[in-house]
Amino acid sequence: MALPGQFSDPRVITLVGLLAVSAAVWVALGLRARARRERASGPLERVWHPQETVALTPAEERAFGQVVSRLSFGSAGRLR
Repeated sequence: MALPGQFSDPRVITLVGLLAVSAAVWVALGLRARARRERASGPLERVWHPQETVALTPAEERAFGQVVSRLSFGSAGRLR
């Protein structure tokens, strides 16, 4: 079945085909990037560190707690 008028021109058919393919690729890459961002926003896997087995003194624990409290997120989701 032939298309009427201008649409039977092979250049128009090629242009429409290229637009359809590029739109499909653009949507697929966008969905892939969104899935990657959503996957990355989950909790990170815990990594063991050798210093975890070393007991801290009370002064070291207090100093560590002060540093952690400064790095905690504030009400706006920003670091204090």
